[in-house]
Amino acid sequence: MAILETSLDPRASSYLDNRGLMSAALGEVETAIGEACEGGGEKQVTRHHARGKLLPRERIELLVDRDSAFLELSTLAGYGTGQPVGAAVVTGIGIIADRPCVITASDPTVRGGALNAYTVKKLARAAEIALVNKIPLVTLAESDGPDPAADGELLLAGGASLRDQALLRAAGVPAICAVFGVVSGGSLPALADQTILVRGQARVHLAGPHLVRAATGQIVDDESLGGATLHATRTGLADQLAEDERDAVRLVRQAVSRLCTMPAAAPRDVAPPRFDAEDLLAVARGDEAFDPREILGRVLDGSEFDEVAPLFGEGLCTGFGTVHGYRVGIVASARPVLGVDEVTKAARFVQLVTASRRPLVFLPNTSGFGIGVEHEGQGISVQAARLVDAIATSGTPMITIAVGAVHGPAGQALGGRSMRPRFLFSWPNARTAPLPPAQLPAIAAHRAAVDETGPAEGSTGRLSAESSALYRSGQLYDDGVIDPRDTRTVLGICLSVLQGAS
Repeated sequence: MAILETSLDPRASSYLDNRGLMSAALGEVETAIGEACEGGGEKQVTRHHARGKLLPRERIELLVDRDSAFLELSTLAGYGTGQPVGAAVVTGIGIIADRPCVITASDPTVRGGALNAYTVKKLARAAEIALVNKIPLVTLAESDGPDPAADGELLLAGGASLRDQALLRAAGVPAICAVFGVVSGGSLPALADQTILVRGQARVHLAGPHLVRAATGQIVDDESLGGATLHATRTGLADQLAEDERDAVRLVRQAVSRLCTMPAAAPRDVAPPRFDAEDLLAVARGDEAFDPREILGRVLDGSEFDEVAPLFGEGLCTGFGTVHGYRVGIVASARPVLGVDEVTKAARFVQLVTASRRPLVFLPNTSGFGIGVEHEGQGISVQAARLVDAIATSGTPMITIAVGAVHGPAGQALGGRSMRPRFLFSWPNARTAPLPPAQLPAIAAHRAAVDETGPAEGSTGRLSAESSALYRSGQLYDDGVIDPRDTRTVLGICLSVLQGAS
């Protein structure tokens, strides 16, 4: 392998300008993440603590192995929609008893943990990650059920969520559920392989006492209707009774050890990159072109990269490297437009990675495939279809980190959501749109010419705003917007999950 070099100069004006733009974008992301972490606000958090209960992130901190990382996912779900940022649930990947697990934790300080459409989408994504990677799903539940103000779509999505749990069981993926308060309107705990209820605190029922009284006239208290003792002694739902929340966390860890096999040992003696990750703040300028090797030099072990076909299709960088000891194939954009050479090169390289049975990492920054007479004459449409076919049928696990533009079919082909990557993250500067923003005025003018009413007022600006990483993450297009300096860590956690996964 060759050792990468760097041309970044911390004293250059371009370095300082890029760093300033990225820092500003990162500041917006951190503000939104802070809103999600505040839960239902100071008043609700204080009331929750006064009851002797833990917040969702506090439960997770106790649950995961000491000094291990927790990779939170979809933190910005609901951003820009009018719904609570974070969607009243925390999801992510953590190590429990030396085993990687997907963890979900209700946040009862946000409208009682009531489910909205983004909550259900976020939970569905967590279940999907557990299913495709064959790692345990651990649920820390406390929710009043669907938001009463939600529409019928939520009922359909909620049913799909229960179906996801059933599919996990059918696939042999362990599911463990601990109930810390009310779980109403669903059968999630009953579908888990192991269920832990907190004595005197947990309640599981289809409808609470008020609804039962309204529907049947029966007057019943919470404990008699669905309390922890009832489920431990009569229904058999509770496999374990916890004395308090900390005891419940202990029992969850015990259940993970009991149900799950040990994963393969992680690689050791890994050489760190030769260049400072701090420089990643200054590599990209918006979604303009830049040399992706500047990223690789700050992410790959020892900054070593085995580049494949460096003299052909130079608008795309392909090759092999290792991240925290895990060997991967890498496809990274070097120019915004993918011509025939770049598309051909990408398809051949994906086939090579598939044959090597290595994970594939995409670092897209592309405005689209080449268009026009010259590109079409060279067969761009045919080669683009072959690239999509190679990626869609490869079977190799993929991780995508959008480091710039992810526009149009080309952006989707290079590991976009439609290609079903195992994980998809974005840098704060990333933008995702059906068409490059530069083409939007021309499209609007064309539509105005054929439509007497003309384009909707402000549509171009709206489409541009909705292409931002913040907005897209709020819609759960990706698994989160990450600090560029954390790219190596995020990749390492994801690769550890893929290790041994089918």
